[in-house]
Amino acid sequence: MPPGKYGMQEEWEKEEDQQITMDFLLPTGIFLRFPVSRNDTIKNIKKMVWKNARSEAMYSGLGDPDGYVFTCIKQTAESEELEEESRRLSDVRPFMFVLRLVAREGDRVEKLTNTQISQLIGKGLHEFEAQKNHEVDEFRTKMRAFCEEKAQERESLPWQQWMEYSFPCELEPCCSPPDSWSMKSKKSKKIFVQIKFEASQESFMLQQDPHDLPVALMKSALKKKATVFRSLRQEPEDYTLQVNGRWEFIYGKHPLCQFKYIFSCLRNGQNPHLTMTHYSTIAKYKEEQTKVCSQASKSRSLSRPPPLPLKKQNTSSLWSINEPFYIHLLQGSRVNADEGMKLVVQAGLFHGSELLCKVVTSSEVTVCSEPLWDQKLEFDINVADLPRMSRLCFALYAVIEKAKKPRGTKKKNKKADCPIAWVNTMVFDYKDQLKTGEFLLSTWPSVPDDKSDLLNPMGTVEKNPNVDSAAGLLIRFPNIRPHPLYYPPLDKISDIEKNGDAVYVTKDEYVRLKEIMDNKNYTEFFEDEKELLWKLRTDVRDRYPESLSKLLLITKWNKREDVVQMVSLLRHWPDLPAISALELLDYSFPDPAVRSFTIRCLKKLSDDELLQYLLQLVQVLKYESYMDCDLTTFLLERALSNRRIGHFLFWHLRSEIHVASVSLRFGLILEAYCRGDIHHIKLLTKQNEALGKMKALSDIVKSGSQKMTVEDLKLCIRQESYLDALSDLYSPLNPSILLPEICAEKCRFMDSKMKPLWLMYVNPAIQGDMIGIIFKNGDDLRQDMLTLQMIQLMENLWKKEGLDLRMIPYGCLSTGNKMGLIEVVKNSDTIANIQRNSTNNAATAAFNKDALLNWLKSKNPEDKLEQAIEEFTLSCAGYCVATYVLGIGDRHNDNIMIRETGQLFHIDFGHFLGNFKRKLGINRERVPFILTYDFVHVIQEGKTNNSEKFERFREYCEQAYKILCRNGTLFVNLFAMMKAAGLPELTSFKDIQYLKDCLALGKSEDEALKNFKVKFNEALRESWKTKVNWMMHSMAKDNRP
Repeated sequence: MPPGKYGMQEEWEKEEDQQITMDFLLPTGIFLRFPVSRNDTIKNIKKMVWKNARSEAMYSGLGDPDGYVFTCIKQTAESEELEEESRRLSDVRPFMFVLRLVAREGDRVEKLTNTQISQLIGKGLHEFEAQKNHEVDEFRTKMRAFCEEKAQERESLPWQQWMEYSFPCELEPCCSPPDSWSMKSKKSKKIFVQIKFEASQESFMLQQDPHDLPVALMKSALKKKATVFRSLRQEPEDYTLQVNGRWEFIYGKHPLCQFKYIFSCLRNGQNPHLTMTHYSTIAKYKEEQTKVCSQASKSRSLSRPPPLPLKKQNTSSLWSINEPFYIHLLQGSRVNADEGMKLVVQAGLFHGSELLCKVVTSSEVTVCSEPLWDQKLEFDINVADLPRMSRLCFALYAVIEKAKKPRGTKKKNKKADCPIAWVNTMVFDYKDQLKTGEFLLSTWPSVPDDKSDLLNPMGTVEKNPNVDSAAGLLIRFPNIRPHPLYYPPLDKISDIEKNGDAVYVTKDEYVRLKEIMDNKNYTEFFEDEKELLWKLRTDVRDRYPESLSKLLLITKWNKREDVVQMVSLLRHWPDLPAISALELLDYSFPDPAVRSFTIRCLKKLSDDELLQYLLQLVQVLKYESYMDCDLTTFLLERALSNRRIGHFLFWHLRSEIHVASVSLRFGLILEAYCRGDIHHIKLLTKQNEALGKMKALSDIVKSGSQKMTVEDLKLCIRQESYLDALSDLYSPLNPSILLPEICAEKCRFMDSKMKPLWLMYVNPAIQGDMIGIIFKNGDDLRQDMLTLQMIQLMENLWKKEGLDLRMIPYGCLSTGNKMGLIEVVKNSDTIANIQRNSTNNAATAAFNKDALLNWLKSKNPEDKLEQAIEEFTLSCAGYCVATYVLGIGDRHNDNIMIRETGQLFHIDFGHFLGNFKRKLGINRERVPFILTYDFVHVIQEGKTNNSEKFERFREYCEQAYKILCRNGTLFVNLFAMMKAAGLPELTSFKDIQYLKDCLALGKSEDEALKNFKVKFNEALRESWKTKVNWMMHSMAKDNRP
């Protein structure tokens, strides 16, 4: 068949609302044909079928419409039952214009829920069943029971506790009001709050101490109401405070000024607007949500099969088998390599990043599609010494035949001639049993120009799902004994393996131990240091428990005696602070006892802290070797106890569902989460539909077949199907914010390469105000998301130490393959625009030092200017330190912005960790951070001799830097966890070395500060180079066609 588009795909890609003639096949054997609108819902089409069928024969044979469901053939050539009847025909997109009506079978609620989950997570649940994999089936059953139990527990919560789940408080890291507010209000320490009661238009202004609890404000409101309306006194415990126009509530035992909304109102000189909401309203929301959940769980409990009885089996102790471990390499399949080369397989046994014994290499065979080895590969390790998480890693590569090798080629380069593929598999299955029998491993393609090791122990243990195109390796695990061999359960090991038998320790050894423990930069150890650490392991536990990772790295995991000692030592290890425990989630520490100890430590994280590290916790799921693991259960448990965590867990997983290596794992976790909160499916589906329409709009704008204008975009948005999908949803960037109505008139697209959409929504909280989001399609936003997360974390750490540097870590969320959303920061402009608007000459714009100050003066008349300059000074200090520590490159005047209030902030973080842009082989950005003379001009209030202001700015920078250095380990741990994300500029520990150097890890605070002062002076001295860079950038932009 010639290539091209078949079916009706082209019809669906047309955006106008038009009639389509559809064919309908009825179960009575009757055929109908009539026109329907592309934007009709399946429910409406069903009504039309019944109406048209009335005049046909056999109508009496049709029963109640609810007893039937439409089926169609999808674009993927699969049949689909259209259970979700609220969908529009244009969203279903059948392959042909044919719908078949069939009698509905099975449990409708269950089938509808399954359909909704499949559409939401972007992966059909039938794909999980098609795996025919016991591990997948058991995980689904166990997690479903766990998540549905959580849903039932939630149903029985009283309304206040249910609110903690549905509307968790959004709090600042500390409870002091902003400095700018206390400066202004030295006389009056009260805040003014505008309060109204629900279903009433009357509102009144109350004065309240910012350190009061919400209940005090509610008491004042009820007292005022009783006075004004002469109503009966009511109890404040029956009410809660809602932020006007948002799904955000103010309640609990926190002072008013610690709530993010009130804090930002104080900071920006605004009065908070709140509504007194009665508990009966909250109880009604709860009832609506739990009704949906209980319907699903009721239908589920009726269809749940009883558990299978456990079979008794004969087993042997694995530790009694002192024979070398071996496997059989049988053959390959679908191998693609140049003729005249030889194929070789390399195999290595790993425990995390540690090689357990020498790598084994197969014989060389001639290149063909199905090479045959049929060879025993024996490893230099006994079966008894295999650790529980042994990982068998394979690499398939091709070598040039020796005769054809050029004379000068060194033998050692032979192995890296042409890497083809790699694959990993566990030695034990998910039930602790040593694997036996044949396994066909479909491999992952190697990076052709990667000159590093061929084996990839950090990679997934999942097989490549693209089995039709991937090269395969057929291997066989031997039957070492006639019955199954299990890894011994370590909790049953008797304490014969005593730790810390009386050993003699010298004073020098203790001194040496202290040196090793105090050096935070230690990652590699000499043999004598390893011996010392192991000898003094109980001292490490008792005196340096936070150095657990060092002890784990030097443990000999290929000696079962040492493994037993380490695990029993771990049983009595004191819990670590959660921040220190994070590093133990790295792939270097796969042991199950270590991982469950780590999760035990992480349980102490508050919800806000967990949200702060959620991005990394999702990434390290990729290191897990089995579906069912403590980390997955922990994340699901916390997500089902706090919907805000659930929201972001959903999007972090959903955004990578297209990645083949994690698609199965992430899909299963998403399914489990949806089962635990059926009501959330509806809200998330609305967001998903809106993102689908945004992508469709973006594709039209980018298609370039004809020049698209902003007016064309507005016309598209005004179509009914787009208006419906893009309105009335919660913002994926912040689920407390409602986006009720898109304002097509204010929407546009930007002229940069990827043509981002600039979408504006009516703000329900403030009349005449707008909420803006940017939809990007074609850019990987994960690096921006990570950078902004780090800036947010820095701001939190600074605030905890009483330093508010007025940062703007705006919202940014990756929602899919190279697409996502960015929050619009209102009332702001780029420095480039401000400079260009101050002069007609692009070449001199960057050198106009008065432009920024004049712009701030125009936006902040008279008494407001001093505050704006203070905002500028604080934020400039924050971003100087943040961009230096994170090594953010590609800084020019188009990606540094200023708000009208004076806050400076950076956008577009395409390069970090010192990966600066180079031009003609020369590093274009040689300054540590951006501090130009026009910035200094603003800080000094336009006076050349105002050194007092500048010195204060320098102090802010130094104070901010010292706070980050004190928390250096946290930043290094979080970046190390992100290695799993596969970002181009963060793939190995070498990339993180930049961060370690900037934060002076392992050095004293004085040394660190001394180094920073050098960098600060260098930035000031070299600022003219930045100016030249900016001038070149402005001219290039001006000269673009």
